[in-house]
Amino acid sequence: MYCSQCGQTIGVGQRYCQACGKPVDPGGSHQAAGQAGLAQTGAGRRDVAKHVHLLGILWIAFGLFRLIPAFGLLTFQRMGFPFVPVGFRSWIWPVAFPFAVVFLAMAALDFLVGWGLLQRATWGRVLALVMGVIALIHVPFGTALGIYTLWALLPAEAEAQYRSLSRPL
Repeated sequence: MYCSQCGQTIGVGQRYCQACGKPVDPGGSHQAAGQAGLAQTGAGRRDVAKHVHLLGILWIAFGLFRLIPAFGLLTFQRMGFPFVPVGFRSWIWPVAFPFAVVFLAMAALDFLVGWGLLQRATWGRVLALVMGVIALIHVPFGTALGIYTLWALLPAEAEAQYRSLSRPL
């Protein structure tokens, strides 16, 4: 037997679906509806809980990845940009500093997205979707992470599952 709302398998004698909490229809109509739901969602039905956990870890890793150029710029600034010709050193820092700040801010937002998803915060999904769209322009890793984020969290089914998992912070 299958749940008519989410398509999850329901054991004999269960009164509620363990995945979504919907009461089980004692008349047996939930079995046909559940199979129709499985046909609608396909065999590869998204398990949002697994994707949210993996996305949280990937967003934190992406934030660490974005720290590399920020700390590189700050380190080379302290060294006086030894690889830059002397005539260019006077204007390189005013140009490089804003980039370092942007990289640091984006890394902080990436960490926040990862933490929000791992904590199942109610705002975590929305921030992840916004950052996923922004990450699409960062080829290749950001693009892959953005596509995966949008694929896993954007559908209405994913929103309903995330709401059932989330807790306000």
